[in-house]
Amino acid sequence: MKIISEIAAKMGLSDQHVVPYGKYKAKIDLSAIKNNRQGKMILVTGMTPTKAGEGKTTTSVGLTQALGKLGHSVSATLREPSLGPIFGIKGGGTGGGKSTVFPDDEINVHFTGDAHAVSSAHNLLSALTDNVVYRGLIEGFNPENITWRRVVDMEDRALRSIVTGLGDAQNSPVRETGFDIVTASEIMAILSLSLDLNDLRDRLGRIIVGFTRDGVPVTAKDVNAVGSLMALLRYAIQPNLVQTIEGQPVVIHTGPFGNIAHGCSSVVGDKLALSYSDYVVTEAGFGADLGFEKFMHIKARFNNLEPSVVVLVTTVRAVKSHGGIKTKDLDAENLSALEDGCSNVEHLINVINSFGLKVIVSINKFPTDTPAEVDILKKKAIQSGAFDAIECDVFAKGGEGALELAESVVEVANQSPSEIKYLYDINDSIRDKVDSLANKVYGAKDVKWSLAARRNLRKFTELGFDKLPVCMAKTSFSISHDPKLLGKPEGYTFEINDLRISAGAGFTYAVAGKIVTMPGLPSKPRSLDVDSESNIINLS
Repeated sequence: MKIISEIAAKMGLSDQHVVPYGKYKAKIDLSAIKNNRQGKMILVTGMTPTKAGEGKTTTSVGLTQALGKLGHSVSATLREPSLGPIFGIKGGGTGGGKSTVFPDDEINVHFTGDAHAVSSAHNLLSALTDNVVYRGLIEGFNPENITWRRVVDMEDRALRSIVTGLGDAQNSPVRETGFDIVTASEIMAILSLSLDLNDLRDRLGRIIVGFTRDGVPVTAKDVNAVGSLMALLRYAIQPNLVQTIEGQPVVIHTGPFGNIAHGCSSVVGDKLALSYSDYVVTEAGFGADLGFEKFMHIKARFNNLEPSVVVLVTTVRAVKSHGGIKTKDLDAENLSALEDGCSNVEHLINVINSFGLKVIVSINKFPTDTPAEVDILKKKAIQSGAFDAIECDVFAKGGEGALELAESVVEVANQSPSEIKYLYDINDSIRDKVDSLANKVYGAKDVKWSLAARRNLRKFTELGFDKLPVCMAKTSFSISHDPKLLGKPEGYTFEINDLRISAGAGFTYAVAGKIVTMPGLPSKPRSLDVDSESNIINLS
C-alpha cells in the first residue's frame, strides 16, 4: 500500500483537504469538492443476485484498475461494508483476489467510525424521543405512537421485536419496539444523500419519530435533537479515501441498506471523485431492478449524477441458477438452464435501456465456465440490446483482466449523451409511481395494496409526501416481491404490504413481500480471527 497522502496527491487533492486516519486512509474535507463536474460516471450494477455470487464489487474495483492501466485518470466510489454481514454470511465487502480495496481489514472492521457515528446519533434520537414522551412535553404524543426504532451494527434476530420500559414509574412507559441494523437507519440514508452540513441539518430535522393521536407528524426538530445529532455526525459526512491494490483512489462513504433505502454510496463522495477524475466507477446495491433503479430515481435525478454508461455484472453460474439449477450443481455445463436463466439478464438490459442508457454486460469468469456457456450468454446479451458483452477475469488478474471491458466503457462514455428518460414524473401520485415500477421494472400485471398500505397511502398523500420518489422495499433475490420467482417473472400480482416514510432522506418506501430490517445469523456465522501480527484473517 502507498501512504494515503500519495493517493490523495495522485487524485489531485491538496494537503489542506486531507485528514489522515493512520497511514492508509483519510477523510476529505467537503471544501475539496469543486462546483464543476469534470468526470464521467460509470455505474456498475448487476443481474438479480443469487447464492452463486456475481462479484459486483470485485468487477467495480477491477474496472477501476483497468482504466488506470490504460492511462486514464480514474477513481471509484463504493459503499462502506456493514459489520453485520461481515460476521454473518457475506464476509468482507472490499472486492476480492487481485481486485481488492486496501486496507481491507480496516475498511471492513470499524474503518473511520462513520457507522458508529450513525448508530450513536440514531440511538440518541431514540432516547430523546422517549424522554419527550415520558415527560409529556408534546401533547397527544404517546408511547404507542413512537415509530422510531433503535439500531445496532450486528445481525441479531433476538432484537427484532422487543418490549421496553419494564419496571417502576421511573422507567419509560412500556411499549413494543425493536432494533434494525445500522445500514437500515434513516440517518445512514440521510448521510448518503446530504450535499453539505446545512443540507444534513435540514434533513435530520425532517425525520419523523412518531405521530400524535391526531395523526400529526412529530419530528427530530420537535424533540430538539438536531443540534446534538449534528455534533455526532459533523465528521461522518466527510468522504473517506483509500486505494485499490493497484494504487487507484477509492472513495468509500456511507452504507444505506439496499432494501428500505437506496443502496448507494454518498452524493458528496461521487461529487468529490467527479471533481478530480476523468472517469468515476460507482456501484449500486443488489441487482438492477433495485440498485440501478433507485440510483437513477433517488440519487442521480436530483444531484446531476446521471451515468454515461452502465455495466451489468453477470456470471454463468448465476444465470444457470435463475434457470432453476441448484447451487451444488452449478459447476456442470447446462446449456438449457443457461438459456432459461438468460431471461433475467435480458429483462434488466431492457430496463436499463429504457432510461436511455447504454449497457455493457460483464461476464465475471469462473473456472468452471465452458466456452459454449460464455458464447450463449454473450449472444443473448447482444440480441437483447446490450452494446457489448465481455468476459472478465478481475479476481485472478486484477486490472489486466478487465482491459477489454475498460476500452468498451471508454468508447461508450465518450459518445454524445442520450437524453435520460425516467420511468415516472416526480409529481405523479404514489400509486402511479408504484404502478410504473411494478409494470416497467418488475414485470407485474397489476398491484395489490393491503389495507394498512392503503391507509398510509391516504395519510401520506394528505401530508404532502406524495411528491417524493418511491423507494421500493422488496427481496433482492427476484425481480418480483417473491424470492421464489426466478428468471423473469410475468403476469403476476405485485403485493404491497405497507407504505412508510423517510421524510428526512426524502422518499416514501413501499414494502412488498416480507422485508427484514434486522437480519439473523446463519447456522455457521463467519468466524474472523487475528494472527500473531494483529492482522485480521478469514475476511474472504
